[in-house]
Amino acid sequence: MTRIDQKFAELNAAGRKAFVAYVMAGDPDLETSLELVKGLPGAGVDVIELGMPFTDPMADGPTIQLAGQRALEAGQTLRKTLDMVRQFRETDSTTPIVMMGYYNPIYNRGVDRFLDDAREAGIDGLIVVDLPPEEDEELCIPAQKAGLNFIRLATPTTDDARLPKVLQNTSGFVYYVSITGITGAAAPQAGDVAPEVARIKAATELPVVVGFGVRNPETARSIGATADGVVVGSAIVKQIEEGRPVPEILDFVRGLADGAHSA
Repeated sequence: MTRIDQKFAELNAAGRKAFVAYVMAGDPDLETSLELVKGLPGAGVDVIELGMPFTDPMADGPTIQLAGQRALEAGQTLRKTLDMVRQFRETDSTTPIVMMGYYNPIYNRGVDRFLDDAREAGIDGLIVVDLPPEEDEELCIPAQKAGLNFIRLATPTTDDARLPKVLQNTSGFVYYVSITGITGAAAPQAGDVAPEVARIKAATELPVVVGFGVRNPETARSIGATADGVVVGSAIVKQIEEGRPVPEILDFVRGLADGAHSA
């Protein structure tokens, strides 16, 4: 079992929903970013999604795009992101970390080298948004052979004909994108999400977590009631963009986590 599998098993046994938090590695700088990531588990985060800065983040809205730009301008690289995880693992050996981003930086590093480095650093799973299931031989299958979960996104446009292909080699959990469009868009509605989550769960035994557009504890609670977990990204990154101190950001995260956990 990976740390992700273990975490969801523990949450399920406790009757609790997962709270997943996304932050961009190196935003606004390496030191602040590492301090924030180290504080996330204590703020109630069950799984950390760590963004890999990239110059052309096509699936991301302005908030995440700007975070990537800030990180890149501060000198963040894939190597430094892996080093961040190593430093995190010096004091936390249990919280799952999923690296989320695009294939280009991984391809440039070399798939085999990247997977060796990611596993050694303490990465548990990958979300690579621009590699469809038809390209599973590129990274998905090698990643799973290396002991990492490969997490796939399902969307409102993933119909019943497409869903089995999306789920075919997915592991860890399924990330349901609750709205069409880019990150940080309109808030999802639980009434719209619930039947879609049920449809996915009928096709897989994997946990289903819901993200995109969740901004406050109330939405986290209502969405969490329909799924196995909730993801929040842009709302947290917006706090970083506004220059708020790390303790204040962690207080904001704690409120979101409390919302998800009370579902």
